[in-house]
Amino acid sequence: MRHMKKIFSIAIIGLVFLTSCQKLDIKPPNVLSDDQIFANSAGIDAYLAQVYRKLPIEDFTYRPAGRDGNGFNIHHEWEHFYHAGGACGEMVGPYGGMDIGGGFGYWPYADIRDVNYFMETLPKYARNFAGNTVNELIGEAHFLRAFYYFALAKRYGGIPIIRNVQNYPQLSIEELRVPRNKEEDVWNFIGDDLDSAYNGMPETSVSGRANKYVAAALKSRAMVYAGSIAKYGSVNFVDGDARAQGFVGIAADKAAGFYQKAVDAAKLLDGHYTLYRKNANKLTNYTDLFLDVTSPENILTRDFYAGEPERMHSWDATMSPNSGMNYMTGDGLSRCYPTLETVERFGVLDVTNPDGTPRRYNSLADLWQGQNLEPRMLATVYFPGESLRGKLFDIRRGIYPTFSGTAAAEVVKTTRTFLPSGDHTTTYPGDASLVIIGNAGMYPSSGSDDNTRTGFYVRKYINYKETDIKKIGLFSSTTHWIELRYAEVLLNRAEADIETNQLDDALLCLNDIRDRAGAPALTLADMTPDVVRNERCKELAFENHYWWDIKRWRIADALLNNARFKALMPYFIYDEKKYIFLKEPESFQRNYNFDKKFYYEPIPGGELSKNPNLYPNNPNY
Repeated sequence: MRHMKKIFSIAIIGLVFLTSCQKLDIKPPNVLSDDQIFANSAGIDAYLAQVYRKLPIEDFTYRPAGRDGNGFNIHHEWEHFYHAGGACGEMVGPYGGMDIGGGFGYWPYADIRDVNYFMETLPKYARNFAGNTVNELIGEAHFLRAFYYFALAKRYGGIPIIRNVQNYPQLSIEELRVPRNKEEDVWNFIGDDLDSAYNGMPETSVSGRANKYVAAALKSRAMVYAGSIAKYGSVNFVDGDARAQGFVGIAADKAAGFYQKAVDAAKLLDGHYTLYRKNANKLTNYTDLFLDVTSPENILTRDFYAGEPERMHSWDATMSPNSGMNYMTGDGLSRCYPTLETVERFGVLDVTNPDGTPRRYNSLADLWQGQNLEPRMLATVYFPGESLRGKLFDIRRGIYPTFSGTAAAEVVKTTRTFLPSGDHTTTYPGDASLVIIGNAGMYPSSGSDDNTRTGFYVRKYINYKETDIKKIGLFSSTTHWIELRYAEVLLNRAEADIETNQLDDALLCLNDIRDRAGAPALTLADMTPDVVRNERCKELAFENHYWWDIKRWRIADALLNNARFKALMPYFIYDEKKYIFLKEPESFQRNYNFDKKFYYEPIPGGELSKNPNLYPNNPNY
């Protein structure tokens, strides 16, 4: 642990605190002393801005090595595009099957030290602050520390719990080499920190900062994680010294206690947040949920705003097509595409006749207009035939001169007779009016990650209200990221309810979510772990939860066992002038694997070399 002088270099790269009426763009001097930092609220805001900036919020610009990880050029981070959904089959992306489970060395103890230093130093300057301000800020620091520890615990299990600032040479090198704590102790420490945060913080806060209910929401998330690790952690895992000594894993008899803590924390938000229901049209309502900064569902957001590239993101530019003849963005390339498996969580798409032959459609839009699909599904993904900024998702994989036979027989053929998509100027032989690729967004035959390989595009968080594509490009988007929202809290509560046999409460939570989504109500007979898990996967799709969920449920090794994911590919039949849709492997046919050891990441090698008391490393590393 390095020595830190009472002088801080503060770089504010991407976080601003927003009030309802103005932005607070904090640009402090490069170097501030304690007397400056703790003199008034402006110094405190400057200090905390750097802490919030470094919080491991897995947002639009998240990178596994950390927001300020080495080896990445922040102006080209969109090219790396490590979206966890693209590594586990929620989507398929340019790094399909990547070893995201192998670890990226996230080790934010310097950031935790900054929080501990704040907690120890602020009381020395209490005279500068009126009323209960110091206690409220200490409560906020407990929340921030818990957030960092949550990110560590879900990766490594047991890690060192550091409550105080450690200085050298006041402490010897051996004293600074703190050993790991047991995983159970770390989760309890996180819960205790969040209790301190809840008890200390006020009820309201400016956008981007925590209040007591933000702490309760995070506790509901953390405790349901701990509960599932206790209940399912002995399943599909590998033995080793770290497990034998309790550094990974929690005793199964502790599961119910953690789950109940999740329920109790979630209930603290009752009456303070509600699901977003501003628009009677459920599709529009669900779409706007992610764009409306005034949403009563938002608990904690990370705000972006026009300015330097570091204060903006590229979600719109990297989730919609920028090729063919029908550009939907100013620049950038689409990078991740929802799989058929994800889409069909909402309901099976019926594209075949009873005899197995593909259904015929007069237009691409007939598919999603004619099946009474859940509005939340259509608000989560763009289907072929939908429009964005006045442009049509005119997707087709190719053109069949004629088609006969069943869908199942066709997709397994080694040689198929369709003319595959190519350059957008390629026309059908003998018919110059028919462009083979369509006008936007189909995977070309030459091979590329830059157009959909599944037939779908992400709709969630896309700012459809911006119609000028010149303003939709790399580092041009300012949509806020919702790190904690009330729907997740209800899902945390429902999952913990079901695991503790509180089925009536679980049903109440899930039906609130489903009513807003435009889905039919469930009954008590539906209250099973699989049902609540599926509801969670639908509601939180593409919000960077799925990867962590399948890990804590200990099902990732089964789901990602040489897995290949599917697409829903549109084709045009020339002689019939009809469309068909075939369920087939996504175009690159990448396979995905998950080794059981990936349920935990390895303690970073550099940290082990500095501190041998961190051994034993996690099993099989």
